[in-house]
Amino acid sequence: DPQQQEIATASQRKLRRFIVIDEVVDKLYGSKVREYFEKNNVQHKILALPTTEETKSMDLVLNILHEVQNFSLDRRTEPIIAIGGGVCLDIVGLAASLYRRRTPYIRVPTTLLSYVDASVGAKNGVNFLQCKNKLGGYTPPVASFLDRSFIQSIPRRHISNGLGEILKMALMKHKGLFDLLKNHGKYLLDTKFQSYNGFADHGDAALQTTRIAIETMLEELAPNLWEDDLDRLVDFGHLISPELEMRVLPSLMHGEAVNVDMAFMTYVAHARGLLGAGEKEQILQCMRGLELPVWHSGCSWALIQRALRERLKHSGGQPRMPLPTGLGVADIFNDTSEETLERAYKLWVKD
Repeated sequence: DPQQQEIATASQRKLRRFIVIDEVVDKLYGSKVREYFEKNNVQHKILALPTTEETKSMDLVLNILHEVQNFSLDRRTEPIIAIGGGVCLDIVGLAASLYRRRTPYIRVPTTLLSYVDASVGAKNGVNFLQCKNKLGGYTPPVASFLDRSFIQSIPRRHISNGLGEILKMALMKHKGLFDLLKNHGKYLLDTKFQSYNGFADHGDAALQTTRIAIETMLEELAPNLWEDDLDRLVDFGHLISPELEMRVLPSLMHGEAVNVDMAFMTYVAHARGLLGAGEKEQILQCMRGLELPVWHSGCSWALIQRALRERLKHSGGQPRMPLPTGLGVADIFNDTSEETLERAYKLWVKD
């Protein structure tokens, strides 16, 4: 906002910033962050916190807000900055939305998952009563700063975890993205999504993959930012996974739980005749190539039934089930019978 920028630069008041950083990220990059603010003569407070699914609660939000109040933040010209993975961005987004009804905030994602998923859109939230993101709201950040160099320091499993959300968009909307993942998945894992010259066989697969993933996500989210329309392709992989993820914490990461859900739904699509056997196998081979789980013992038939009942409560009484109808194309279905679901489940478990 030019007017706010003019007020900020014209003011004699020293620039001030409140930063919440994941404690693991702080160990890796905290000294650089502090050096940056000191060199730019910015008065700052850096709050390093453990931001995990287990700590993703209102208690942590209130902890942040106590510190924000002590810092005496100007809610118009001093955005809160969140540096970390998706959990950190979600928690800080909720804290900012509550402080003085709405305080601007900036997202700086440091994991692949948060880079392509949590950095995009307006949602924020915390877990409540063992339910994922049960409390939250829709408050978009004023900016998201995307820097893939953060990703080089995260473990390989975390990169695979992020690939789960990228694959979601590929299966729903973009055959070209699916081909990128199928052909370059191992390379992306090996190089941790960094761009290198001299690898002609791969082009700049990291840049292409992340750009397409974010663009397709924005295409879906931007016209429906507040989810007025409950028919959402981005819900693929998110019908059963919230129940599964919370039930088996911490054995599955978010993207891994999403992929288990997507694997089952691939079998549902096959059982309905939407996918041929060859397409089903291509999807499963791609998942394995990305080192993602295609099954988990915690995903019982009873859990699937419970998760789908929960889904009906929050989607206007319809399952609104996104399913692939080919590679990179999809539709939403409300008429999948219990018999089809059970048949798909039995075949999935057998395989």
